[in-house]
Order: sequence, then C-alpha cells, then structure tokens
Amino acid sequence: MSKRDYYDVLGVSKGASAAEIKKGFRAKAKELHPDRNTDNPDAEAQFKEAGEAYEVLKDEEKKAAYDRFGHAAFENGMGGGGQQRPGQGFGSGDFSSAFSDVFDDLFGDFMGGQRQGGGGRRAARGSDLRYNLRISLDDAFAGMQKTINVPTAVGCSSCDGTGAEGGVEPTTCPTCSGMGKVRAQQGFFTVERTCPTCSGLGQIIKNPCKSCQGAGRVEKDRALSVNIPVGVETGTRIRLAGEGEAGMRGGPPGDLYIFVEVTQHDLFERDGVNLYCRVPVSMAKAALGGAIEVPTIDGGRGRVQIPGGSQSGRQMRLRGKGMPALRGAGVGDMFIELAVETPVNLTARQKEILQEFEDLSEDNNPESKSFFSSVKSFWDGMKG
Repeated sequence: MSKRDYYDVLGVSKGASAAEIKKGFRAKAKELHPDRNTDNPDAEAQFKEAGEAYEVLKDEEKKAAYDRFGHAAFENGMGGGGQQRPGQGFGSGDFSSAFSDVFDDLFGDFMGGQRQGGGGRRAARGSDLRYNLRISLDDAFAGMQKTINVPTAVGCSSCDGTGAEGGVEPTTCPTCSGMGKVRAQQGFFTVERTCPTCSGLGQIIKNPCKSCQGAGRVEKDRALSVNIPVGVETGTRIRLAGEGEAGMRGGPPGDLYIFVEVTQHDLFERDGVNLYCRVPVSMAKAALGGAIEVPTIDGGRGRVQIPGGSQSGRQMRLRGKGMPALRGAGVGDMFIELAVETPVNLTARQKEILQEFEDLSEDNNPESKSFFSSVKSFWDGMKG
C-alpha cells in the first residue's frame, strides 16, 4: 500500500509554516497516543506514522527534498539532507527525536504535570477546605460577624515553611535535576515517571525540620472572623482566599469555602426573599372582620385588617417586610396566611349561643350551600 502524504498525515497544508507543522503534529500525537486508544489496534501505527511525517517536515532540507520528490526523496539515498544510513528508519531513533520536540507540552496533557519557567517544579498548593456554618433566619436577615475555629495545616514557624531545620533552603534533587520527573526509553516511547528520590517535588531536604518532619506545615486550629452578609440563603458559598490549608514546603495556601445553612424559624417560613407567617384567628374574628397584630422579622409589629367573612388560607401582604436580597437587590414581602380556628372546650352557654346561631345561618354559608346542592344533584343522577 502506498504511503500517505506527510502533509495529510499531520492535517496541514503544503505551504504550512514550521509552527503550523509542529502544532499539527502535537494535535495528532494527542489524538493518536496509544495510551488514549487502547481499544484501537491501529493507533500505534498511526501514531508512528505521524512521528515519521513530522521528522521529515520539521527539517528544512528534508522538507525541501520531500516537496520536490515526494517519498522517493528518501529511497535509494536521494534527497541529500534526507539521506538515511542503511538500516535506519523513521520508526526507530528518528521518531523518538521527533516526539521529544513536543514531549514537554504533551506531557502536561497526558500526565497532568505542572512546571514553571526554568524547569523547576511548582511547590504543591495547599488543599481547599470546607466549613459548614449554621445560622438562624434572624442572623440571615440582619447579617453578622462570626468567629469560627477551623482545624487546618499552617506553615511551620520553626522552619518558616521550608521543611528544613533552621530554615535552610532545600537543595535541587540530583536524580531529576529539579524536574520532579525522570525519563526512560521503552521502544519508541519515552516514558516519564515521578522521581523516586524527591517524590516529584524537585527538591530534597538533607536535614528535615523536627517540628514538621520536613513537610513545612503543622496541624493547628485557627480562629477566623467571617462576615456573613444580609440575605444569605441555605447553600450560599462564601470564599475566603488563602485561608485554606498551607502548601507543602512553602507552597501557596488553598482557599476556605464556607457553606451556609439557614435553620428553620418558629414563626416564619422563607421562600426566596419572601416570608410567610401562618396566623390563627378566631371564628368570630374571621366572620366579623377586624384588625390583628402580627410579628415581623425585624422584631417589630405589623397591623393587618381582616375583611369580614375571611376563610382559612386567605393571604394578605405586608410589602417590604420580607428578607433583604443578597448583595442589596431589594427587599421581599411578608404574606399573612389566615388559619380560622374552631373553638374547643365550650361552656353550656357558648354551645347554646352557637346552636342558636346555626339555626339562623341558612344563608350565611354559601360554600356549604353550593356543595350540598351539588351532592344532591349527584345522588339524584345516580338514582336515575
């Protein structure tokens, strides 16, 4: 089978620049890497083909010969700069050379490695921490300043976070030269592994700090003052940057995330910025109407006028008496829901009065009259 055009293999045009060729090879190498294509038996051959194409096109002399003669440039010693020694193929040493050009970029994608300028490895960042904070609805309404105790890892004061006795700076690992990784050649693959000497940190400590055993941090409870803004709801997340766990050996600290839970209130039920309050009223008050006083979340009192003939479940609104919205986006309302209460433990006189009222109430219960009229029609229909 004839060989594919090298430009097609890398997915670039014939006039592509060196940067475009390298970019095309990098994309193909990521796409076809055998470690990512364990279920594709052709991936290894295609991966190797991409390396062969890049080995030719990255070299100006080989590229010029290929552009002029195609694959024939490398057959029988043609092509000058493209000439190969007997027995040498692009699938062996040349491929490793091609792949090494972009290996550092690809390694970060394949293995998740992180490096900083000059080849040094970044100090390990501390972990983020989570703290669950329960507050009352009154606190959520007014906002508050609260001190919390957080168990965490803090920088060791004995070694100033370096992990070395006396604060001496760690030395570069001689095994990996500070890279944190070591390379090994396996066939045409170059494999990188975490350095066994420094465990990937790129540095070693000859005399570890006795207080932190070389970690550069110790476990300690910290007291932090937290500002709880008005209007927070259950699930609100507050981020305190840099207040998480200290990093290893002077690495940057993580963040602290406070997750707020607002507990249930005895009087008010919350729905977003609105509050609901269920208020019991006597049967007589509901029938006759009148004013009642209700509590508000700010500790005050609200006066509500009940229309005569009010039924259970009727709602009335007090505007602006709800919860403040988070970040100052207005204030909600408070809804009063009436619960008409049936009297209990009646005296003989009360029963007598209610019975007299019942005898005179034929036209005072429109809902009952309508319901039983419908019931009668239903039963008459069943008889028919």
